[in-house]
Amino acid sequence: MPEERTAVPSWVFRHEGVCVYLLGALCFTFIPIYLGHLGISWDALNHHFYLGWSAEHSRLSLDYLPAGYQSYQFPYLYWPVYKLASAGASGTTAGVVLALLNTTAIPPVWMIARSCIKGAEAFSAAMRVTAVLLAFLSGVVLSLFDATSNDLLAGIPLIWAYALALQPVGEPAAGAVRPALLSGAAAGIAVAFKLSNGPLAIVLPLLWLWPAGSAMQRINRSIAAGLMLLASYALVYGYWGWELWTHFGNPIYPMYDDWFARLRDLGGWHR
Repeated sequence: MPEERTAVPSWVFRHEGVCVYLLGALCFTFIPIYLGHLGISWDALNHHFYLGWSAEHSRLSLDYLPAGYQSYQFPYLYWPVYKLASAGASGTTAGVVLALLNTTAIPPVWMIARSCIKGAEAFSAAMRVTAVLLAFLSGVVLSLFDATSNDLLAGIPLIWAYALALQPVGEPAAGAVRPALLSGAAAGIAVAFKLSNGPLAIVLPLLWLWPAGSAMQRINRSIAAGLMLLASYALVYGYWGWELWTHFGNPIYPMYDDWFARLRDLGGWHR
């Protein structure tokens, strides 16, 4: 006789995502409270604080390689660390604030788990919670809660991009166009935050093509999402890219500087 699985109370299932988020946020903030400090690495001393300062007070006209080529990363994600330090926040307070920013990774991870593990019974719900827990138990991820690094924060839009791309798999009735467009927008933001997210976004068109529809519908959906990716990247990165172009003739300086030599010549730009 097959084993009966206990059904999750309806209110729990309806608010499962909220419950998982609150539980995760509690765990995230517990780490810096338990540690009682926030670690300061060589990277923090070299460029984390400097980039946050540069985000608030542009230094491109005043400094050259103050923190090596790290000085020209997208600086705005470093602003919270700089602001907390300049405000004299304690290590615990700064750690809690940064941990709360990182909690925005919890909902998309749960959405991915829900797309892969369907069902309203207790076993399925427990497996989804376990999947979310395992996603954050990597030693690399845990180490970021005792550091000023923003690697997790920079990757959160990419996690959202994957979660939204997979949403039609878990909820076919919700449609596929809107999630694909939002997925493209999130991916563009992720690449703007950190260019190394670009290779991780390459597989997204396969997920945009996956949901049901005619061949032309799938192709059009994927193209539209790709255009949304480019638009959101340009919108988020545009100002910083223009600043780098103005000062160095390369919007992603110092990378691939030779590639922009012809463009500099055409535009009459000179160092």
